Amino acid sequence: MPSIEIGKLLRAGTTGFIVGCSVSQFNEPMFGSIVRAPVYAGYEVYGIIQDIHIDDDGLVRQLVTSTGTISDEVLRDNRERRIVPVEMTVASIGYKKDGCVFHLLPPQPPLSLDRIFLCEDDEIVEFTDAGRFGYLRHLLRTQDAPVGELIAAHLRQAGDAHGASKNDWIAKATRELITQLRDDYTVLMDVLNSVSEILPE
Repeated sequence: MPSIEIGKLLRAGTTGFIVGCSVSQFNEPMFGSIVRAPVYAGYEVYGIIQDIHIDDDGLVRQLVTSTGTISDEVLRDNRERRIVPVEMTVASIGYKKDGCVFHLLPPQPPLSLDRIFLCEDDEIVEFTDAGRFGYLRHLLRTQDAPVGELIAAHLRQAGDAHGASKNDWIAKATRELITQLRDDYTVLMDVLNSVSEILPE
């Protein structure tokens, strides 16, 4: 199955990047999804979608204030031809170079208009099984994001990629989160309460 391109890079920094896509592409990426960005220097940057933002434009403002019913044709036209992209904020969580996965911030960010791809299950398993969940510390430091919800969404999706070992993998990840947050009770309880929502009863 070929990789799914979810958009192109708008802007980037060491700790994360912003991806833009048209509404027609906006059917695969979800909050908490792992994505990758091939970089010209010969490595790939991995990140997790921490926010999805849909700005308005002049036409949308006019349609919202209209008193009549908006026809399906107008809705479809706006969604298929709108020029303001859907924006996704991605937190960098590691990179891969020469076949080795590192849970460190990338040496360089991707460049504008680089293509961004949704990771497939085998890529998710390879990345999350490398090391000892070191990449989770990047998520715990994310700003302007609901950390507990983000981690729960990630664990649910990555757990699904692990198939039959899903519950064991989530349990190991949760133990690592407890270790990393042992000195921050408030964040720890927020994370554990969110993660509890995805665990089997």
